[in-house]
Amino acid sequence: MELSEAKKQVEAMQKEVTHFGRSLDLDALDERIAEIEQEMAQPDFWNDNEKAQKIITENNNLKDKRDTFVNLRDQIADLETSIELLTVEPDADLQEEFETSFDETQQALKQYRLNQLLAGEYDAKNAILEIHPGAGGTEAQDWGEMLLRMYVRWGEQHGFTVETASYEAGEEAGIKSVTLLIKGHNAFGYLRSEKGVHRLVRISPFDAAGRRHTSFASVDVMPELDDSVEVEIDPSDLRIDTFRSSGAGGQHINKTESAVRITHLPTGIVTSSQAERSQLQNRVTAMNMLKSKLYELEEEKKAKQRAEIEGEQLDIGWGSQIRSYVFHPYTLVKDNRSGYETHNGQAVMDGDLDPFINAFLQWKLSQKNPQ
Repeated sequence: MELSEAKKQVEAMQKEVTHFGRSLDLDALDERIAEIEQEMAQPDFWNDNEKAQKIITENNNLKDKRDTFVNLRDQIADLETSIELLTVEPDADLQEEFETSFDETQQALKQYRLNQLLAGEYDAKNAILEIHPGAGGTEAQDWGEMLLRMYVRWGEQHGFTVETASYEAGEEAGIKSVTLLIKGHNAFGYLRSEKGVHRLVRISPFDAAGRRHTSFASVDVMPELDDSVEVEIDPSDLRIDTFRSSGAGGQHINKTESAVRITHLPTGIVTSSQAERSQLQNRVTAMNMLKSKLYELEEEKKAKQRAEIEGEQLDIGWGSQIRSYVFHPYTLVKDNRSGYETHNGQAVMDGDLDPFINAFLQWKLSQKNPQ
């Protein structure tokens, strides 16, 4: 890389980070962190364990927000220093070190930009992700399992904890349904881009004639809600069943009579959990998922009402096809909302979803702030 070009790019990085710094208000952030740490130092801090955990989580998130910015700012400052040294006295080793640091800083800035787009009320929450294959038997069920593998790999690449809350295997291959709990900061904010219908076109491995097949699977994504969000649930509206867990090898599903299924009779919503060894723990997990689904249902009703009042055409929920994955006669994965596409389908199926997530978040931002 030419030094003059590198200098221009680093100057652009510096301007962007300076802009981020103005909106961040580091002084206020440090003040809040100091307040929390003073509270954590009180002798009675652990008297309410649940409250204490929430405070610790808030503190960790604020520190991460501050430290990420400070580290990025320092990385750019180091690049500027390296450029000054190389301008005075070119050095091969320093040039190589600079180029490595430049690439790393570009990636860090890219990730920081993405994080700035996560400003929704529940973006920071854990995510509940469900996959339901469409009609088509084994072909669709296999597509569902391919999506499952894709999301598990994406979660692992980002250091998130991925737990299988419920898993129902297909008769011959694939899945009938699966629910994942993906735990980590901003998990829901990232994965809300995945909600909708995913379409696959490929030569079927289950067709002896080698014909091309089209399969569909629905993905639903909800934030995992805690007790700070109130959702009224009448116990008389619930049917609670227990059953023996079952799952594919490697799914870490417990095989005892501890799985719990909860049916919300007024809406017909069903949630289940079989990941935990304790029936009580599975019941808590299934109730939290039900809470999230009922909250989502209420939010969708409100959004539809607003759209009707404002005369907008609003497409919500399962009906919209959001992304196409074509593997024959060519390879192309394309998002139907943002327009982002790539010919590297294998990378996508291996969990490389960040370009799609970034494009979706940018697209959502443009919908809120049309030019």
